[in-house]
Amino acid sequence: MLTFFLVSGGSLWLFAEFVLSLLEKMQTQEILRMLQLPELGDLGQFFCSLSATTLVSMGALAAILAYWFTHRPKALQPPCDLLRQSEEVEGSDGARRSVIGGSPQLLTHYYDDARTMYQVFHRGLRISGNGPCLGSRKPKQPYQWLSYQEVADRAEFLGSGLLQHNCKASSDQFIGVFAQNRPEWIIAELACYTYSMVVVPLYDTLGPGAIHYIINTADISTVIVDKPQKAVLLLEHVEKKETPGLKLIIIMEPFEEALKERGQECGVVIKSMQAVEDCGQGNYHAPVPPQPDDLSIVCFTSGTTGNPKGAMLTHGNVVADFSGFLKVTEKVIFPRQDDVLISFLPLAHMFERVIQSVVYCHGGRVGFFQGDIRLLSDDMKALCPTIFPVVPRLLNRMYDKIFSQANTPLKRWLLEFAAKRKQAEVRSGIIRNDSIWDELFFNKIQASLGGRVRMIVTGAAPASPAVLGFLRAALGCQVYEGYGQTECTAGCTFTTPGDWTSGHVGAPLPCNHIKLMDVEELNYWTYKGEGEICVRGPNVFKGYLKDREKTKEALDSDGWLHTGDIGKWLPAGTLKIIDRKKHIFKLAQGEYVAPEKIENIYIRSEPVAQVYVHGDSLKAFLVGIVVPDPEVMPSWAQKKGFEGTYEELCTNKEVKKAILDDLVRLGKAGGLYSFEQVKAIHIHTDMFSVQNGLLTPTLKAKRPQLREYFRTQIEDLYSVFV
Repeated sequence: MLTFFLVSGGSLWLFAEFVLSLLEKMQTQEILRMLQLPELGDLGQFFCSLSATTLVSMGALAAILAYWFTHRPKALQPPCDLLRQSEEVEGSDGARRSVIGGSPQLLTHYYDDARTMYQVFHRGLRISGNGPCLGSRKPKQPYQWLSYQEVADRAEFLGSGLLQHNCKASSDQFIGVFAQNRPEWIIAELACYTYSMVVVPLYDTLGPGAIHYIINTADISTVIVDKPQKAVLLLEHVEKKETPGLKLIIIMEPFEEALKERGQECGVVIKSMQAVEDCGQGNYHAPVPPQPDDLSIVCFTSGTTGNPKGAMLTHGNVVADFSGFLKVTEKVIFPRQDDVLISFLPLAHMFERVIQSVVYCHGGRVGFFQGDIRLLSDDMKALCPTIFPVVPRLLNRMYDKIFSQANTPLKRWLLEFAAKRKQAEVRSGIIRNDSIWDELFFNKIQASLGGRVRMIVTGAAPASPAVLGFLRAALGCQVYEGYGQTECTAGCTFTTPGDWTSGHVGAPLPCNHIKLMDVEELNYWTYKGEGEICVRGPNVFKGYLKDREKTKEALDSDGWLHTGDIGKWLPAGTLKIIDRKKHIFKLAQGEYVAPEKIENIYIRSEPVAQVYVHGDSLKAFLVGIVVPDPEVMPSWAQKKGFEGTYEELCTNKEVKKAILDDLVRLGKAGGLYSFEQVKAIHIHTDMFSVQNGLLTPTLKAKRPQLREYFRTQIEDLYSVFV
């Protein structure tokens, strides 16, 4: 074995690391016995007794160790003292700010020449030297790229074409975009920014009622769609006289002449995106760039109840938010021109858009997935991204799949042992993908993501500490967690580089302050360092479009955004999300319950993929709907002594009891009171999804829809205890 490693020079330091990992736990006498050396007290006698073979072996080992010590990985240097990541703002009633940056002023922008989204893109155009910008691919084909100049030209042509079709170069002009992630989405967005217009994304999953509500609320006369089917959906609203103001539909993909004729019959012009660009090229208008205080986007939050709310975000809001991210990471993992981002999270949401803006600002590339999440791994292997924005649900699926493949006790033990070795490095600040553990265990996992990922950013929901800790080790890249919401553009806290602990969402971004406020009904008090999370800064939105009442609920008179989330300050100045003010309900005995907090604990159960906790003010206890993980459940059940297919296991009463017991166990470990524990569960085999209307596009539970969908099962669960 030693000879092999000496011959394969590229693996020399890997062997040295392996040797050290063994030696560090051994005593001197054990090492001597392992090397078959006598335990001699006299040093001269010791060396005289050594054979030539032993001397050569010791010399080789010494050379290996010397090589390892000179080439060993270096720990990442944090940008601040990790024991003091935020500090109180003087005279601010307990508000805290980031210690990064050193300035008491909140950050509004990072570059003087990038203070609007129009300037952000053109900075990328300039520094990239007209490099590749937007990429897409067809099945089993390589990515094809549009250059920065091609994107800028097409945006100017499309924008000029919009002006020729009665649109105004003004922040009062709202343009709807109803499409899945693709290069034309970005071209349409940039066209709006080039002429000071405002983008209003429409979601595939908002539902017909919400779509015509948004079109009417935002006075949208022009909508750009990707497929003819969406044009048909919009025409149906016009035909029903639900959207009388809609006059122009622009379609990215080819369509039949009959669709154009149908539009004419109800007074709507149907045109291809290419035709509008051609019109604009022949009737070119000089750009009318926006100012930082101008609206850039009205992002309607999907919500779980009622009509969606249109959060009004300015160019300055978006720039401030991603500038805060740049300031935090500038000394550690700063964006580069050769960065590549994989785009699959909905562009209708600000998390994806902010991360993309960072890439454009630095002349990087964005490659779009094919539109089918099942092909994401194939897309990543073809694209080889360096930046991977994700949501916790996807991380959970990765984690579960990895461990489901370790299907014997030995394989699982080896995987856990390797992960612990890597996690020990992570805790000491070393992030890498070239250790012996990567070579032996994790390189296939990394290759499934393209093999080049250097940064993962997760947001939109709480991430499991166990999952984050494992993936930081297994993926060998920096994994950051952010917290925020649309109303503060995307993020208001972010992991500080070098702090790879889990269970919190980082410190405030340098673009905002954060303070906690008392929540009396839930018994959270600021004097204990707990309360509702409130945010103030240049990344906070201007209010909800045409909805003063909802705006007043969210923004107080001092400009603080009330998030509805409950947080707790940790000793290092980081923030932990501990509860949710919204969606709380009172049980029959008067106890308040926050179901999302309970669900976040229960979801850690190994066989569970999804869980919905339900309570009723007329009932004294909680019940739950559980969706087991099809990939993990069979192996978990087998270890418990149960046999059968996934479907058979889901109908097995003993399996259901075992899952309930596991949930209760986790609840106790997570500090839940007895009234916060579910007393009965129903096993459901189909995942909650955006497509079946049970999840929002950001993969949050639609609680009213879940309650209605499972009404019969919930009634049955309660009837057992009557």
